[in-house]
Amino acid sequence: MIDERMTLSRFLAAQAQSHGDAFGELSTIVLDVATACRQIAEAVRFGALGRAGEPAPTLNSQGERQAPLDILANGIFLRANEASGRVAAMVSEEMEAPFEVGPDGGKAKYLLVFDPLDGSSNIDVNVSIGSIFSILRAETTGNVDLTEAFLQPGCRQVCAGYAIYGPATMLVLTLGAGVFGFTLEPQLGMFFLTHPSLRIPSSAGEFAINVSNCRFWEAPVKRYIDECLAGKAGPRGKDFNMRWIASLVAEVHRILMRGGVFLYPRDRKDPTKSARLRLLYEANPVSFIVEQAGGRSISGSDRILDIMPSELHQRIGLVFGAAEEVDRIAAYHREQCLPQEDAPLFASRGLFRTSA
Repeated sequence: MIDERMTLSRFLAAQAQSHGDAFGELSTIVLDVATACRQIAEAVRFGALGRAGEPAPTLNSQGERQAPLDILANGIFLRANEASGRVAAMVSEEMEAPFEVGPDGGKAKYLLVFDPLDGSSNIDVNVSIGSIFSILRAETTGNVDLTEAFLQPGCRQVCAGYAIYGPATMLVLTLGAGVFGFTLEPQLGMFFLTHPSLRIPSSAGEFAINVSNCRFWEAPVKRYIDECLAGKAGPRGKDFNMRWIASLVAEVHRILMRGGVFLYPRDRKDPTKSARLRLLYEANPVSFIVEQAGGRSISGSDRILDIMPSELHQRIGLVFGAAEEVDRIAAYHREQCLPQEDAPLFASRGLFRTSA
């Protein structure tokens, strides 16, 4: 139910009363991000009508297709968060190196990382896309290299969130004490609290994965999916539904709303890239949100939020969602490392053996 009195700004003001004046700067950054997301939502809303005469897609520094709307969204994020001087620097999927804010930003206490337009390959088919962001504390002691300042494990995030541009525009965020969803009222241009406590059910009957890559999967992932596909007659004793949107924001939003598990695992498809998703501005913020909603998030057997990044655009496998399902997948990865790893896929040795 919409609480027409609880806007995003009032929500943050109430948080500031609980956390003290130090929260004020963080609140300003969240509001600046919300402004950027509102402007991007407007650009996305016009679809092809707003893209007449656009240049052809280019490639970014990582060799990936970069649509004009990607570049536009990146610029909106930079402008919205540069003016206040509340962030010292920013890192984005669309930029090879950090963007350092001017003199005022040099005194700022926070860093911002973001994927300005996640799922942009879906723009032409009108599927929900979004923006993802994460806020870190800036290192204030010593002569810290700007790039190294961003290389912090996800457990150090002070805020993370995403905006989804679908039938409605929503901003979902966590400040480390639960997950809250705000829906944009387009005529007023304001976000209202509509989902005050998002929680992921511990069990699931739905999974999301790109099955076309199954021949490249590691054995634990193949084991898990094979068990799900076996349905009631298999070791899990129940039927599962499968979903795949190819938009990370849309996938995490669906799981927050109705449960499930998402897998974009490491694989052998491209020897130069063992994984596809980026740790700093995709896996970390999503994992922070998921854990705050009662779910789990891993790279395989390792918790995502414990991983120390080694580079800005580091790629990683990502599995998140219902706690019971993610724990099962982690256990299968651990078993793979045991001496009995050559045992048959469905041998009774499994930690989660279930009777049909």
